[in-house]
Amino acid sequence: MRKKIIAANWKMFKNPRESLAFLDEFLPQVQGHDRDEVLIFPTATSLSTVIDRVQDTNVRAGAQTMHWLNEGPFTGQTSPTMLTSIGTTHVLLGHSERRLYANESYEHVNLKLKAAIAHDLIPVLCLGEMLADRQTGYTKDTLLAQMGAALANLPTEKAQTLVIAYEPIWAIGTGSTATPEVADQTHAIIRADLKNRFGPVIADATRILYGGSVKPDNVSSLLAMPNIDGALIGGASLDPHSLAAMVKYKT
Repeated sequence: MRKKIIAANWKMFKNPRESLAFLDEFLPQVQGHDRDEVLIFPTATSLSTVIDRVQDTNVRAGAQTMHWLNEGPFTGQTSPTMLTSIGTTHVLLGHSERRLYANESYEHVNLKLKAAIAHDLIPVLCLGEMLADRQTGYTKDTLLAQMGAALANLPTEKAQTLVIAYEPIWAIGTGSTATPEVADQTHAIIRADLKNRFGPVIADATRILYGGSVKPDNVSSLLAMPNIDGALIGGASLDPHSLAAMVKYKT
């Protein structure tokens, strides 16, 4: 059984004070919950504050991105060693908003993924297609191209901690959500590619999350599907009661 992951991506919301206020409301609601892993990806300025606050709880905190080098003349960047020095456990890589708005290339995602694994950070690799890809039947081609670039030259033994988040770009923040059946079929494409690359053991063990307008009223139906191993939640994760409801989804 793959343990499901409920992950909150706060994007560019919540300063440290607001993050603490959120956690004061949220943590008591999910105290002792061990059915699923619970992750929060706060802003860079709130990351250390969140990490300190969730110590000795069942919640972990990750970064929304990172550079692949440990140091250098890269203004505004954060290195993997900086993340590990404050207790970061996970890092989002290749989110569509990074690809679209920060010009993050396929090569950069590959470099970041290998650096994360080298520094014992758990990479959450984000994949997703545009609406035009879905409408013209190019979803599979787009996802396989993204996977091929991100996982290039990654040895099988290094893929054991990999987490993948499938987020159709047309569903992020739009209110539109892939039906559970469509999402599951797409996850099956990703899992089949993992099997081709790394073999059945890695493919069967890898958690594949769904993201894209996940809300309390649709999370249970999504997570009931066999290939969906959790959710990466954006806007609906900004409210502590909403996120707690999704952590405690009905099976």
